[in-house]
Amino acid sequence: MSEARVSVPPRQIAAVVAGSALEFYDFLTYGYFAVYIGRAFFPSANPSASLLGSLGAFGAGFVTRPIGGWVIGRMGDRMGRKPALILSFALMGVAIAGVALTPPYAMIGVAAPALVILFRLLQGFAIGGEVGPTTAFLLEAAPPEKRGFYTSFQWWTQKLSILVAGLVGFGLANTLTDRQLQTIGWRIAFLVGALIVPFGLMLRRSLPETFHAARGAQREYVPLRPYFGVIALGLMIIANVLIGSYVTDYMTTYAIATLHMRASVAFAATVVSGLCGVALSLVSGALSDRIGRKLMMLIPGAILLALILPSFFVISHYRTAAALLGATALLASLGALSMTPNTIWLAESLPPAIRSAGVATIYAISASAFGGTTQYIVTWLIKATGNPLAPAWYWTGAAVIGIIALCLIRETAPRKIAQSSS
Repeated sequence: MSEARVSVPPRQIAAVVAGSALEFYDFLTYGYFAVYIGRAFFPSANPSASLLGSLGAFGAGFVTRPIGGWVIGRMGDRMGRKPALILSFALMGVAIAGVALTPPYAMIGVAAPALVILFRLLQGFAIGGEVGPTTAFLLEAAPPEKRGFYTSFQWWTQKLSILVAGLVGFGLANTLTDRQLQTIGWRIAFLVGALIVPFGLMLRRSLPETFHAARGAQREYVPLRPYFGVIALGLMIIANVLIGSYVTDYMTTYAIATLHMRASVAFAATVVSGLCGVALSLVSGALSDRIGRKLMMLIPGAILLALILPSFFVISHYRTAAALLGATALLASLGALSMTPNTIWLAESLPPAIRSAGVATIYAISASAFGGTTQYIVTWLIKATGNPLAPAWYWTGAAVIGIIALCLIRETAPRKIAQSSS
């Protein structure tokens, strides 16, 4: 097995992180338009039942994430990062186009929700295998002292996709009627994301390889027992990150369905969230190279924990555009600062021979168990308790567990390790 840093030009970095962008654009677009997708594929006289049906299909995509994480992640450790990146992106393209082009329930009956669930399962499989090879590639392509900055581009593109999805949704909400949003608007949003697939595939085919596994009997065997602690802490940290991320992403649906605010205002919150992430994700990655992954996650994370409940109280009490946008900006900014280094720390904590599969599987299990159920759970909690603060309580519980895990991890930033050993 060998691992060597290669020179990767900006357009190829863009090709690598395009998968993360499409992943979040697709999932966020589905979440943002969940109310309208529910009406199209899960019609019901009860609006809450229709929304829960839509979110159930959304969550179905997380069922196959661990499978994709293991299969495509292992492919990245055995055949190289490049073929794994090409496969996952191609499957994502098929899935996003499939959802956009599926006829509604009114035209083909129960086949419509069945097809949507099938495409969500395929999407989940592809995304499960995307995170590991992407993170490994970026980490291995970076100079050791700039790993945080390079790898933070993955998180940055996720936030960029939030911004783009929010702008698309905001534009459609201000251009189309509610009826048009339900029939064609959300499909346009999906197809916008599908447009990057051919270009992304062409660029990924030109990528260099950053990892070359040994062949046959020479293949390196890495026992998992020494890494059980990393795996357990990684599951806790990423579960917290994903719950926080998906609660924040749920803000559009929350504002429309629970607070009964205008769709244009709700999508504006998404734009604000995306802007904050785009502005601060690369900053967080660069700072983690200087002050360490642990402090960069722990300090903003602790402040975020303290402000989740007060922020949601302000939003639900005042129900104004200013309250929604201000609180969203605060939570999204702290989230971007604290959440960006999580996969960087995880990838650095695992050896190259199991890095792709390890990151992919840990991330996918956390996503399936917690991220994929978050929006469904908070919707159910709001309906069951009648308490608009239910999302904040759920997120707060996850944040407490995440902070405990962060206190237990070891520092992995090369510069900080060198300083502590000198």
